[in-house]
Amino acid sequence: MPKKKLSHRLFSALVSLLLHGKPISRSSSNTNTTLPHPSLLHKSSSSSPPMEKLAMKTLVLDVEGGLLRSSSLFPYFMLVALEAGGFLRGLVLLLLYPLLCVMGSDMALKVMAMVSFCGLRASRFRAGRAVLPKWFLEDVGEEGFDVMRSAMRRVCVTKMPRIMVEGFLKEYLEVEVVLGREMKVIWGFFTGIMEEEEEGGDQEEVLLEEKKMLVDVVGFSTSLEFLQHHLSHCCKEVYLVTREEKARWSALPRDKYPKPMVFHDGRLAFRPAAGDTLAMFTWLPFGAALAVARLAVALAVPYRYSTPILAATGLSWRLKGEAPAPLAAGAGDGARRRRRGQLFVCNHRTLIDPVYVSVALDRPVRAVSYSLSRLSELISPIGRTVRLTRDRDSDGRAMARLLDGGDLVVVCPEGTTCREPCLLRFSPLFAELSDDVVPVGIAVDTAMFYATTAGGLKCLDPLYYIANPRTCYAVQFLERVDTSPARERRAPSTDVANLVQRRMGDALGYRCTMLTRKDKYLMLAGNDGVVNTTQDNHSAPGKKKMQ
Repeated sequence: MPKKKLSHRLFSALVSLLLHGKPISRSSSNTNTTLPHPSLLHKSSSSSPPMEKLAMKTLVLDVEGGLLRSSSLFPYFMLVALEAGGFLRGLVLLLLYPLLCVMGSDMALKVMAMVSFCGLRASRFRAGRAVLPKWFLEDVGEEGFDVMRSAMRRVCVTKMPRIMVEGFLKEYLEVEVVLGREMKVIWGFFTGIMEEEEEGGDQEEVLLEEKKMLVDVVGFSTSLEFLQHHLSHCCKEVYLVTREEKARWSALPRDKYPKPMVFHDGRLAFRPAAGDTLAMFTWLPFGAALAVARLAVALAVPYRYSTPILAATGLSWRLKGEAPAPLAAGAGDGARRRRRGQLFVCNHRTLIDPVYVSVALDRPVRAVSYSLSRLSELISPIGRTVRLTRDRDSDGRAMARLLDGGDLVVVCPEGTTCREPCLLRFSPLFAELSDDVVPVGIAVDTAMFYATTAGGLKCLDPLYYIANPRTCYAVQFLERVDTSPARERRAPSTDVANLVQRRMGDALGYRCTMLTRKDKYLMLAGNDGVVNTTQDNHSAPGKKKMQ
């Protein structure tokens, strides 16, 4: 057949495939052709492969075309630029956005990779595991996910650097193999240059062996560029979803996540598309000035007057239900007997939690924390915070002294913050300190920045919070819990702590887990949260664990 005629037939077949979503089937007579696929069409009523037929097949999935709903990769590179490189690097990438729009897709990809990665230390790069998975999961199409989960074995190919997507695909979607380009590293730093994929790699040999063993290999994408990938040669069938059909894909519901999203890091609380990123950089000068003004009001003006002023600037809060009345003084010693303090147990969303508990109670409180930066302590409007040492006996005595002195004590038994609607395991120490505990449910809504971090500078947490255009704290006081069985050793303190966790989870609609702060730091920072610090007046010598 003349080469020109063959090319014409191939073009016609691909156009028909794009319009009708029919798969291309490899013919045995064309196994030696140099074209990506023959032009023989396989009849099908849908552009997605039948789910029941994938159970014994290996699926080669195009991440950008067959899994993610968005067609733009710019937000993911912006996340790398901002979270791993800083605001200046993100600004450079944003300024290049008009040029990226007129470049070819491959050239634009290389430019974005260069700007986002160049100069970053390879050993410290955690964005692929700690930051990006949340945003990838929210962009996954339910229809593409169902196709992927139906296959016996899943091989994902991506145009992005493999280091960006491998953690997400393997840890959260349970993909066996991820193929993508590597970032070149010199002297421990990324150069920003992506290495080209080599054809005939180990994975291609495995797929060819599977074909010989009568295990069908199927491809799934929406882009014709997938047909140029060397793994497409191993596919017996390739299904291409039309753009119109993909536009109707729905977001993957949270209850279908193979692994729940509990921990993630990074400061951005929004997906940084070009327009949203421009709005953020436009806001930053105003946000910095507004943060200074808000801080001055919070420190200099009493709660009764500062809260409406701050609410007018965007820092609002609301109380669900009613605040508990103060405990009456004990009988027997008359006026000489001091009222015992009250213990408030709340879930941990940000370092600001005790402040809003104090505002809701309209009374001063004493907060206890496992770690607190000097800056956070200096700008705290509730006074000096008591530092704990993670020594059970020492911490128990310190909290007992506060309660015996009549103070209102706020403790967060999770030991670290959690952004998602989940509750971490509650430490049972609080159940052994007081017979009367008031659970407090905390929920926070932020518009632009998260006020917590696992791998960044914790001293900036309160500054990021007050720099938000809008935030809303919700405080909910629950019914008191009788913890006397734990104090009298009639019941394990862990059972009482789990009871408080369940009640709080039911009230907030949060999922209760048995995860701990150690699990969080192992996932987000690659350590258990232990750092060496020098001895000071407020902390025990030796090691101290970060919050």
